[in-house]
Amino acid sequence: MLVNTKAKIGVFAVALGAYLPQFPSLVPEFEAQYETFKKKIPDSVELIDGGIVTTKELSQAAGDKFRAADVDLVILQLLTYATSYNMLPAVRDLDVPVVLVNIQKLKAPDYANTDTAVWLGELYACGAVGEMVADLERAGKRHAVITGVEEGGDPYVQKEIEDWCRAAQVRRRFRDTNLAQIGRPYPGMMDLYIDETNLYHRMWLYTKQFDWEKMWAIADDITDEAAIRGKSEDILDTFEIEGGGTVGKVWDMAKYVVAFEQWVKDEQLGFVASHYDGFAQGIAGKLDSMLIPAFSMLIKQGTACAVEGDIKVAMAMSILKTISGTGQLSEMYSIDFNEDICIIGHSGSGDADISVARKPTMKIVPVFHGKAGGGYLTQFYPPAGDITYLGITQDKDGHFKFVAAEGVNEEGPIFMFGDTNMRTRFSCGAREFCNRWSEAGPTHHMAAAIGRHIDTIVKVAKIFNVPVDIVTR
Repeated sequence: MLVNTKAKIGVFAVALGAYLPQFPSLVPEFEAQYETFKKKIPDSVELIDGGIVTTKELSQAAGDKFRAADVDLVILQLLTYATSYNMLPAVRDLDVPVVLVNIQKLKAPDYANTDTAVWLGELYACGAVGEMVADLERAGKRHAVITGVEEGGDPYVQKEIEDWCRAAQVRRRFRDTNLAQIGRPYPGMMDLYIDETNLYHRMWLYTKQFDWEKMWAIADDITDEAAIRGKSEDILDTFEIEGGGTVGKVWDMAKYVVAFEQWVKDEQLGFVASHYDGFAQGIAGKLDSMLIPAFSMLIKQGTACAVEGDIKVAMAMSILKTISGTGQLSEMYSIDFNEDICIIGHSGSGDADISVARKPTMKIVPVFHGKAGGGYLTQFYPPAGDITYLGITQDKDGHFKFVAAEGVNEEGPIFMFGDTNMRTRFSCGAREFCNRWSEAGPTHHMAAAIGRHIDTIVKVAKIFNVPVDIVTR
């Protein structure tokens, strides 16, 4: 990614201190189990180690570490029974979910040969889970439980931990990067309008405002011909250009892409929402004509770029790109009632990583429909198979809500006038999907990603403390 972030995960384990002097063999047993457990945390995140907690004081010390690091999530290993005071001081002052990982070391007891120490050390964790959840509820903390076994390996446990770490990465990305708003939303699209102060308070995302007059000159100081040539070749590798492409044809475009990439790094941008409604003439017209492919190159590198000034769909694109590797701007285009299929897509910038079916195409059009100017359109080709859609909206009090659906893209004819679009079948049918999705009240834009990701979206929503409407799976 052009701007890298790394989630911070607070990890600790709990055991009842009263057991340790009674059964000294438990100390090395628990230390070994905790070291094994920490290896389940993927290298893609930063682990903040709170250690093995057996007293309130140790729990407080772990909490001090977690607060100082501003952790995005806490993962707690239950080694054996422990009272909830071992847990609560570590998480009391945090506003992040606590994931209780209840892993039993052995699959089943050897009943005749199990003494108390073996039972407490290798066969007992589940008894503490209810107590922990009860007290997290009373403390107003968000929580989740993962139960599994160590012996023989447990892919479910590993998948859940990695899934939570991916979800936590979304929070870190929102906190550590900024959103650039260039211009303003498309006039009259009131569903897109947003209070940037409320956005920062509720979703931790800070907005930087940019005028188009500042952007016209963004490439004036780009003189490194090697960098421009390299970016020209990158564009040609990414797109199939109508009429054929050469380094010379995309030279000016590459110059702007180099400039935009530097701008993203300088401003620490994870999101861009833009709309131009001026007179597309002179240098303004030149930049306007190539914004779509230029922003597509940014999306490919992890910076979500949304058209029509839609900040909320930029957030949805970033969430899906972060958790799945793809994030494509979309909206409802048409319904094929004969096939019971929704046609979903959008004009403008897109994610080359979603274009698995074929290489993305670029063409020149004289008019951008509904917008000023003309220039380059890009079309991307998502593959047949599972697809996830995510929209973000707000209620009358400014609270955010996620709207999610899963479907299946199918082979068949699509529109070829330069806009990305796909044929999606939903389990509830096209008509009912349109009704349910619309009744959920999202903006008219949504993000799309290859695969099924609602389970991870639900985790992201819990981290952000927002509700999710699941339209269909």
